[in-house]
Amino acid sequence: MESKKVRILVEASLAAALALALSYLRIWQMPQGGSVTLENVPILIFALRWGLKAGTGAGAVAGLLQLILGGYVVHPLQALLDYPLAFGVLGLAAAVPRPIWFGLTLGTFLRFACHVLSGVIFFASFAPEGTNVWFYSVAYNGSYMIPNLILSIALTYILWPRIKNR
Repeated sequence: MESKKVRILVEASLAAALALALSYLRIWQMPQGGSVTLENVPILIFALRWGLKAGTGAGAVAGLLQLILGGYVVHPLQALLDYPLAFGVLGLAAAVPRPIWFGLTLGTFLRFACHVLSGVIFFASFAPEGTNVWFYSVAYNGSYMIPNLILSIALTYILWPRIKNR
């Protein structure tokens, strides 16, 4: 039992560190923050392997690391929404492990929802005049989160058969 806990802790640390490293390899970056990366993949795969509690913990740690190492903060609640909470909810992919794409979509959608809420509350001033702030936040955050989801599903389907039973 103790060996399993150590293994989970080590894998969680590696998943969080890999997510952080992948966040710096941007495929495409938005002007006011957010980018298309592969950072979700290690957290999503870890959550599928070890479950909800471990997955949300590893995701929250990855979010905290991103916050500490260069997060953009305008308010403490915004920092919570955009970093530890947004990455922590990726672990909820483990709530529906089959079919895999559904769990990945759930976790990514919940991360998207955190960013949308943050955008509505804290970044409404970026919306063009006369534009509904909810529409703007959904469109802005969707423009990078949808490609992130597609990449996450594709890469997870490639990696999962090699990882799931190790």
